[in-house]
Amino acid sequence: MPNPSRPRASRARRPARTPRRPARALFAALPALLAALGLATPPAAADPAPDAAARAATPLMDEDLTPLGAEIYQGRAFDTCEAPSLTAMRDWLASPYRGVGVYIGGHGRACPEQANLTPAWARDVTALGWHLLPLYVGSQSPCVRNRDKSAVPIDASRPRRQGEEEAKDALDAARALGMTAGSPVYLDIEDYDHTDQRCAATTLAFVQGFSRAVREAGWIPGVYSSAGSGITHLESARRAGTPDLPDVLWYARWNGTVSPGVDSLNDEPSLDPAAWQPHRRIHQYAGDVRETHGGRTISIDRNLVHAPVAVLAPAAEDDDGPAEDDDRSSEG
Repeated sequence: MPNPSRPRASRARRPARTPRRPARALFAALPALLAALGLATPPAAADPAPDAAARAATPLMDEDLTPLGAEIYQGRAFDTCEAPSLTAMRDWLASPYRGVGVYIGGHGRACPEQANLTPAWARDVTALGWHLLPLYVGSQSPCVRNRDKSAVPIDASRPRRQGEEEAKDALDAARALGMTAGSPVYLDIEDYDHTDQRCAATTLAFVQGFSRAVREAGWIPGVYSSAGSGITHLESARRAGTPDLPDVLWYARWNGTVSPGVDSLNDEPSLDPAAWQPHRRIHQYAGDVRETHGGRTISIDRNLVHAPVAVLAPAAEDDDGPAEDDDRSSEG
């Protein structure tokens, strides 16, 4: 209760406030007025979600390769150090495989002597129903983990130029086997330390030079590497918008067998599911295993394929006939 004996302080009289409602009404009516005058602007589109915006700005490597002349094989394939004999390939028609990886060249190739790998062999095994996946093992990353491969390092002073030169060598080797434009060439880059930034940059530049030269010649560049190193590195490069990347990825993740209901091509954890699609992936799911088919045992790596395979030029009229059968490359 106020004390009646205490005088109240006097207060200065404030001027009356101007009502704000008319201003608010004016602003509320402004859009309709602009619309009547034809000056209204459409509402701004909502910003895309961050992931969608990033994907729209980043190439997914998802164009169809068949307009480039690619022939696509979908199924299982094996690769082995030395191309098997024609007889072995005929015996292995009893296997679940119909694709075969062949090492066509490169100074990093573990088996440089390829007694069976001739134009006649390529033509004859193709006639049997096989699909060829040409691999080129050239210079390797300076931080490659395989000691033997460290003997052929990429020249860090000129990696892109070196990649272009080795692409030419790879194409010459493929053409010598009767392959033609529209065929893939898979550059084999063995497991390396992609966390070493300087080494990773050198390796990527080499791959870019190789891929660009192969593509400009009308062929399809691919890269084989470990899912945990080279493939992870290339996917990071794709996300960053790096140009001149390979069209196809062949990744090694040795996680056993292909199980029913498991899509190891589209569920690879190192890759965006939408990237390098369609028919741009090969999964090497097991390595250094021995299999016997048709009474013939061969040491192989196992692969699941949905990717381009070699396109063979028509045989010349003066062709030297069927392949000579050298069975030394097969076991059993």
